[in-house]
Parts: sequence; structure tokens; C-alpha cells
Amino acid sequence: MAVVLLPAVLAAEAGGEKRFELDAGTVGEALRQLPVRNLLFDERGELRRLINVFVDGVDVRGGRLLDEPLAESSEVRVVGAVAGG
Repeated sequence: MAVVLLPAVLAAEAGGEKRFELDAGTVGEALRQLPVRNLLFDERGELRRLINVFVDGVDVRGGRLLDEPLAESSEVRVVGAVAGG
């Protein structure tokens, strides 16, 4: 099973859970199983602009991010970008 790790701010919205073991074939399938999916995806079902995703330490933003295949041992880390001015 793939493991998805959330940052503290999202974990607080997921009942305090930071780690989820999920049976998913792609990054998108894994993220859509999370209890905070409404915070990760916009109303069109697209990943929000300030959400960064790393699979096994590799930044998978852009391109076919949600279709990125996951191995059973994959670690998906969700990181919120910091923005402002």
C-alpha cells in the first residue's frame, strides 16, 4: 500500500492523522481518498495551485501529476506552498 503523508496544517483537518496507508494505483486516486480532498482539489476537480506533491522524494508537479503511477511501496508527501507578499 502507498503511504500518503500530510503536513500538520492539513493533518489537523484530517482528525490529527498525518499518515494514511492507501490502496491506490495513481497519485490522483490516493489524494482523492484522503479526508481533506476538498482542501486539495478545486471545484473543477483539479489540484489546487499551492499544493505540491512529491512521490518518493521527487517533485511531480505539472504534467500528468494525478496520473503518476504509484508502486505499492511509494511514499506520497503533500506540501502546501507558502505564498504572499
